[in-house]
Amino acid sequence: MPVSEVRKLISVTSAKKVNAEVFSSTASVAELEMLAKKVRRHIVSMIGKAGSGHPGGSLSAVEIVTALWFKVMRHKPQDPCWPDRDRFILSKGHAAPLLYAVLAECGYFPVEELLTLRQPDSRLQGHPDCTVTPGIEISAGALGQGLSFAVGVSLAGRLDGRGYGVYVLLGDGECDEGQVWEAAMAAAHFKLDNLVAVVDNNGQQIDGWNRDVMNLEPFNEKWAAFGWQVIEVEGHDFSQLLPALDRARLVKGQPTVVIAHTVKGKGVSFMENNPDFHGKAPDTEEVAIALRELQ
Repeated sequence: MPVSEVRKLISVTSAKKVNAEVFSSTASVAELEMLAKKVRRHIVSMIGKAGSGHPGGSLSAVEIVTALWFKVMRHKPQDPCWPDRDRFILSKGHAAPLLYAVLAECGYFPVEELLTLRQPDSRLQGHPDCTVTPGIEISAGALGQGLSFAVGVSLAGRLDGRGYGVYVLLGDGECDEGQVWEAAMAAAHFKLDNLVAVVDNNGQQIDGWNRDVMNLEPFNEKWAAFGWQVIEVEGHDFSQLLPALDRARLVKGQPTVVIAHTVKGKGVSFMENNPDFHGKAPDTEEVAIALRELQ
């Protein structure tokens, strides 16, 4: 099946009926891999055109976000505020280009709009704004806050009697923040089994390697000690990610964290494991090289 057909929205004949359709995808792992490469091309192109942005941490989490939006979560592109949608919380808000690319491919807004990234009148700013961009749950930017927000959303779902899942994407460097661990403690205390945290564990942050800035190890043991179910996977392998996310939905009585081991700048040779591209846009020549590599 061509990549253009990876997303499958059941045919409808009226706007009212469109709102009744839940996003579904029959994409195979091979097709998801093709889509992930397409998302990477979007990321490089939009950041390159904008002349600013965060390519490294956007590229490292492509498979994670693609798996969630195209295979795991229940959502309606034509009805972004559907009350029973699964919630996706982008805690590492600087990875906004990744989320925008996936949302566009899902049909939340035109793909052509991606190239307006960071322009003054664009809906696609450097960090997500939930007041203007469809599909965005939280206006993110300051790190360390997404898990706390996700705890609140999870509790609200319980209080409202709704069965939606809550997925929050954290950066490993972001886990330097004390607020992350306060939220982790609260999630376990309230037994929020509708909450799944996914950590983009690429080993780096803006100042360099995590091990030099603030060593997080033993990372898995820390989450387990806070009362979480811990699953570790290769974060660029859909054949590991998808079963892990399916397993996380079945856990009862405690929240789950999926620690996804990734490579910062994945897919672009000169960006991979290069801290310089945490927050630096590629120039015109570098964009051309990257796009050739991503063909």
